[in-house]
Amino acid sequence: MAPRKLAAGNWKMNGTLAALDQLDGMAAAAEDASCDVLICPPALLIHPMIARVGAGDLLIGGQDCHAAAQGAHTGDIAAAQLRDAGATHVILGHSERRADHGETDALVRAKAQAAHQAGLVAVICLGETEAQRDAGATLDVIATQLAGSVPDGATAANTVIAYEPVWAIGTGRTPTTDQIAEVHALLRDRLTARLEDGADVALLYGGSVKPTNAAEIFAIAHVNGALVGGASLKAADFVPIITALDAA
Repeated sequence: MAPRKLAAGNWKMNGTLAALDQLDGMAAAAEDASCDVLICPPALLIHPMIARVGAGDLLIGGQDCHAAAQGAHTGDIAAAQLRDAGATHVILGHSERRADHGETDALVRAKAQAAHQAGLVAVICLGETEAQRDAGATLDVIATQLAGSVPDGATAANTVIAYEPVWAIGTGRTPTTDQIAEVHALLRDRLTARLEDGADVALLYGGSVKPTNAAEIFAIAHVNGALVGGASLKAADFVPIITALDAA
């Protein structure tokens, strides 16, 4: 089986209840598409979003979870609580979490294990900084993050890998198609060697994906979708990306 295509939107710390109006167009696009469509809003919007879209084709996920199943962790959210709210996925190890909260590969791995145990699909993020790219260390950085962040129990059914070069997130800059292809080929090779169904794990590209460059990105080998930031906040921007992925 081929990797399942996924268009995932990360709303980050954006959106209020008024933003739920954007879901109508996204839900309609998800219903018509053969690819999966996921929106990961701030945690407070998960339940209202699910209440609005119902049990349709638009999937809703979280942006982080704690590695523990429960306990004295003020301000944190357990994977099981996300699942209980109706979430199907959770983003883990995003570069903003790694930078702002000092998250390590080992912590991301523990969170992914917690997500799996709760029945969530873990969208594990990897990416190099501009300095690492300029130093020629990109492939070493990505290989190290992949090995350290993905738990042994990972499968194509419970894990998605998102390559997001840190220097391309929200900057309007994107790597060349050759640079994206090189990293995604490495990811596919390493996953195939390590996991029984590693050839079927969906690989997403993220970092300034927008309607104008989506088709070109989705034509790259081993790119099975995108993790989209700002362009996922409005249906007018996100729906064309969904359409481009569906046509790829």
